[in-house]
Amino acid sequence: MKKTSILYIAGILLGSMTACTKDFEEINTNPNSVEVANPNFIFSQSQLDGLNNNYFFTNVLECGGMLQHYATYKEASGVGDKYLSNEVYYSAYFNRGYPTAVNEVQTVINLLQNNPLDSNRLNIARIWKVYIYHRMTDLYGDVPYTEAAKAYSNEHFLPKYDSQEFIYKDLLKELDEAATALDPAKTSFGKADLIYDGNIPKWKKFSYSLMLRLGLRLTKVDPALAKTWVTKAIAGGVIVNGTDNALMKYTDGPNDFNRNPAGIDSRSIDFTKDSFGQKNVEGGKLAKTFIDVLKATADPRISVYSGVWQGTTQNTAADVQKGFPNGLKTPPTAIEQATFSEPNQGTVFRYDAPLVILGNAETNLYLAEAAARGWYTAETDKDLYEKGVKASFLNMGIYGATYAITDATPYLTANPFNAAGTFEQKMNQIHSQIWVALFVDEQEIYSNWRRTGYPALVPVNFPGNVTNGTIPRRLRYPVSEYSVNSANLAEAIKRQGADTFTTRTWWDK
Repeated sequence: MKKTSILYIAGILLGSMTACTKDFEEINTNPNSVEVANPNFIFSQSQLDGLNNNYFFTNVLECGGMLQHYATYKEASGVGDKYLSNEVYYSAYFNRGYPTAVNEVQTVINLLQNNPLDSNRLNIARIWKVYIYHRMTDLYGDVPYTEAAKAYSNEHFLPKYDSQEFIYKDLLKELDEAATALDPAKTSFGKADLIYDGNIPKWKKFSYSLMLRLGLRLTKVDPALAKTWVTKAIAGGVIVNGTDNALMKYTDGPNDFNRNPAGIDSRSIDFTKDSFGQKNVEGGKLAKTFIDVLKATADPRISVYSGVWQGTTQNTAADVQKGFPNGLKTPPTAIEQATFSEPNQGTVFRYDAPLVILGNAETNLYLAEAAARGWYTAETDKDLYEKGVKASFLNMGIYGATYAITDATPYLTANPFNAAGTFEQKMNQIHSQIWVALFVDEQEIYSNWRRTGYPALVPVNFPGNVTNGTIPRRLRYPVSEYSVNSANLAEAIKRQGADTFTTRTWWDK
């Protein structure tokens, strides 16, 4: 080959390489990816994931069955109804919560923590992180906390388990600092906040209301510390009006994550579209204990909460409601099965129904306890109890204006607060009301019952149960943790106690 030809070819190759180098970055950049994550988007996702985490497995089958809101004749899914061990169900909340909501809210905090102009978004994320973590530790006890969600940022793949005592004290500190730092004059998440649209005064009230909930959680293990946080929460200002209630708003599609998790999760797995009460996949029904209490007290919420299938529609009249006994094994016939009450698919299980995260029915009833303890003297326990009942009745209106119960007088007259009773009698009445008013938030009901012992439920003793006929006190850790994070898990078990359903967590003493 001639020298001139070689030089010509070399020139062409050099020109081609120059052209490729010039456009290399643009050509090899994924147009569908971003270099810096959008904290608004991730925060929205953390709110959705924080609430749709295995609702049916955790709230219905585990917590709802144990607290006798739900019942089933089946064994495999009767984990809470019959105190049985099924790893698929007890590990679900842990296994899904960390990769989604926990990781997402920590990512938001990491993105915002070094910019003073983002203080409102940062502190709202801190408050939401508390909400996510308190539900996790309440179910399991000691869990990964300080070293969690650091696989990407710090390449820390095996987080230690922190004690529930440390976690709770840090969560309360976080609420205090975040609420204090919120500034209505600064910008916020706006519409990216699916709960409050970035409203700073409402987030402040939510933070103090969550502080009230967590402060009361300590009454058995450390009454003095509980009083400190409860009084601080009350002084900060908690939710007392329905307009400040924390609600997650949903739509009926176009995707499942837009739908209410209580409705979509439960109706897709058990209360399926075409079963009409006769062929529920997991045999789920509302429990006899729950329905009997509502009927015995002539509680008008029964028609909002429940319905009996008659043909292709649910009859919500109080007199036709019938609960299924907990702990039964013999299946009813399809015709008989349809005669038992199920959650109302036009209200609490409606796909576009709002979900109450924390509201004034709960806070007023918790204030009633604080008053009964002498920690709050501005109002009487009787007045606060009645405010809590009235708030719950009015809050039925979130499912539509016609469902709001505007007159609570007949109910309160027939079921008066025992103002002259003992402290325990008052606790029984207040927290039995929590058991009714907070339906469908079975996780919070379960935690509150473990703290107070009210209502006084009669346990079942199903053959082969793993608790010797006592209502479980916690959920077990996932089996995967024994192989993946065994050393840290072993330390947690050594500190907390055996990984069983009857081991009590730190605050449940």
